[in-house]
Amino acid sequence: MKIDTFDLTQGGILKKLLLVAFPIMGTQLMQMTYNLTDMFWLGRMENSVTAVAASGLAGMFMWLGMALLMIGRMGSEIGTSQNLGRGDVDTARGYAQDSARIGLVLGAAYGLVLVIFAGPLISLLQVKEPAVFSGACDYLRIVGLWTALTYVSAAITGSFNGAGNSRLTFLANATGLIVNMILDPLMILGLGWGIRGAAIATVIAQGVVLTLFVWFAKRHPQRPFPRFHVFGRIDGRRIRQILRWSLPIAIESAAFTSLAMVVTGMVSAWYGETAVAVQRVGSQIESLSWLVGGGFASAVTAFVGQNYGARQWERIRRGYRISLAVLLGWEILVTALLVLGGRFLFSLFLSEPPVILDMGATYLRILAFCQVFMALEGASSGVFRGMGKTLPPSVCSISSNLLRPLFCWTFSKWWGLNGLWMGIAASAALRGTLMATWYILYERRIPLENELKPLPADTASASVS
Repeated sequence: MKIDTFDLTQGGILKKLLLVAFPIMGTQLMQMTYNLTDMFWLGRMENSVTAVAASGLAGMFMWLGMALLMIGRMGSEIGTSQNLGRGDVDTARGYAQDSARIGLVLGAAYGLVLVIFAGPLISLLQVKEPAVFSGACDYLRIVGLWTALTYVSAAITGSFNGAGNSRLTFLANATGLIVNMILDPLMILGLGWGIRGAAIATVIAQGVVLTLFVWFAKRHPQRPFPRFHVFGRIDGRRIRQILRWSLPIAIESAAFTSLAMVVTGMVSAWYGETAVAVQRVGSQIESLSWLVGGGFASAVTAFVGQNYGARQWERIRRGYRISLAVLLGWEILVTALLVLGGRFLFSLFLSEPPVILDMGATYLRILAFCQVFMALEGASSGVFRGMGKTLPPSVCSISSNLLRPLFCWTFSKWWGLNGLWMGIAASAALRGTLMATWYILYERRIPLENELKPLPADTASASVS
């Protein structure tokens, strides 16, 4: 088996980034489309606003679980990319396997919490409508039973991305999406299961994805490692290194979602289920802009990780600048689309009554303001994480998100619901600005040539085997 097929330390930088980024973008589109498909069919129910609002509130806790999910994924992605860059396949496989095992344990634990405490958790969001509360609880309990599937899949995804082979992750998720798209109308409308049907369809689709991932890791000719085992003994030294990499990212993710939940609670308590549904649909549409940003961020992480392991310093610098240029171009296009076509995009998911379309179009126009700053965030965070320096982007993200509820509360006093949307946009703009500034300052510490010496304060993971 040829490992060098996906070598990111040589060849044209833009070409290599695109080869990795496009499948990741496709994968992220698949994952977003799960939610969009759910909303599309839930929006065709008689009580569509209630159903969409319930799925949105339950989805907040699924996003909160991303904090734990990122431990396995980032440990696998960073550990795989850096060690393959050094030519150490055995250590890379060890990180991938241990990350999957961590994902299995954490996913099972978090899923159990969702099942047992669904009611109290949803109550934290200050839900007033009984139907919304009941639907959100049902969704959490069903999805929680199988959360471990998603966590293990994420860890395996990280290993493939780190190896530069993101095509197989796209194929697995595309298959899962097809299953979800077939089951959603059948279970939501055909069988009349409503939001329960959406949850069951998602669980079945995720089971298909995990099955494919395990088969790819074990049998596919282009798998990164000759052997791969999900079950087995976990190496303590690798776990410590995985936690050093991933805990800042996990805390960042938890802080982001927790504070977003605070904002959602403000929306629910002050403006009701209609505003919650608008935020739910609008945030999903707006998140499509992150397809390229997130795809490139992950591609940059893999690219920088391999080149960091190979000590290709100038290639890291050039990779950052090329990625930033691509992302800026994309986000400018997204800004124009959200400003000019926001009402049409929103009407695809909720078409009643006209006031909802007006609210949705306004939401998207306001959030268009921060899109360019997402380019700064994506390029900068990708480089930091590829080098194993996960603290800087996490500090920037946490500090800006801590200010989000304050921004939302303050601006809402002046401009009502629109002011609350402005607070979200302002915190996102601050986050991108802080990350780019930190990277520019840090770049001065990177050697000017392809020297063998490590970066200052570098702790090489190659010693963990």
